[in-house]
Amino acid sequence: MSFNFEKYPFEKLRELLSQIIPNSKYSPIALTIGEPKFDTPEFIINKACKEGAKYRIYPKSAGEEELKDAMKGFFKKRFNIALENEEIIPTLGTREVLFNFPQFLLFSKPNPVMAYTNPFYQIYEGAALASRAKIHLLELTKENNFKPKKDAKVLKESDLVILNFPNNPTGSVMSLDELCEWVELAKEHDFVLLNDECYSEIYMNTPPPSILEAAKKTGNNDFANILCVNSISKRSSAPGLRSGFIAGDKKILKDYMQYRTYAGITAGIPLQLAAASAWNDEEHVEVFRQKYKKNAKLASEILGYPQIDATFYMWLKVKDDEKAAQNLLQKYNLTVLPGSYLGRNGAGKGYIRIALVESEEKIKDALSRLKKYMQEDE
Repeated sequence: MSFNFEKYPFEKLRELLSQIIPNSKYSPIALTIGEPKFDTPEFIINKACKEGAKYRIYPKSAGEEELKDAMKGFFKKRFNIALENEEIIPTLGTREVLFNFPQFLLFSKPNPVMAYTNPFYQIYEGAALASRAKIHLLELTKENNFKPKKDAKVLKESDLVILNFPNNPTGSVMSLDELCEWVELAKEHDFVLLNDECYSEIYMNTPPPSILEAAKKTGNNDFANILCVNSISKRSSAPGLRSGFIAGDKKILKDYMQYRTYAGITAGIPLQLAAASAWNDEEHVEVFRQKYKKNAKLASEILGYPQIDATFYMWLKVKDDEKAAQNLLQKYNLTVLPGSYLGRNGAGKGYIRIALVESEEKIKDALSRLKKYMQEDE
């Protein structure tokens, strides 16, 4: 059996840059991956160490109550929604759930159909291939402000639709009213709607809404067919802790929980308790948010880049995205990701994605190099 998975974007990038000799006059700066470069707060690390003796105990498949309570507490504080225990499941970050949930959901469909935004996080595509699903791409373009078109024919055919707002890679944000429209469409066309919200806490001014808020606003108080995922990877600078959740429709989650019990997908108790401490605390999140806000301000001041509302990405227009990546490494020892590696059918072509995840000093240096290149490339 072969799923015919595409090469991952970073593998394509390694191949593209394999023969490039970086300019040694500059120190190397890599802004390719959405991995925070700030230290994980000590209180999170200390909690895992303190609870180390509990590695001898098998963790609950449904997640430890302390972790679930912390996640529900976060959701209540952030979105003013009191989730029931059956409406949330702890996961190993969001990557594993985004890959295996579609396979669970679509298993019994004779001809499954899945739609998701394009460009995209490549796990969506991998999940669709592993589910044998027909794929519809919801195009994100400058002309539609990087928000997906609502095609009734596509949505009527779809079993699962994945949105990703705040959006990676474009940085686009949907308003609550826009999310409400998608909730109504899920009801009208009877598809499951999942929003990947892992960048919800990286915002500059206005906190982005959750799809579950939209469900409540439209009167869908049971979140029928509506789900979201989130994680602490970005908000707590702790991607290695692998703590996330899926929340929403408890009827769907009940069967999905049984699936997860058989798969044994759960973190050790000390890691869960460390994650709980992170979910419970907002002060450290605001510290990181201010760092990203300063980096976004530098992007505006140095490059004239439009205000970034959420995420820590720049989606920068260039003449040729692959050539730009090669030239930036060769001339300025700066590594960026070609936008075409994040999309299909030409989506992302002519853009580069830049992750503003380094210190203010490094970002200022990187953006200054990038400005020189952009002036040369005009």
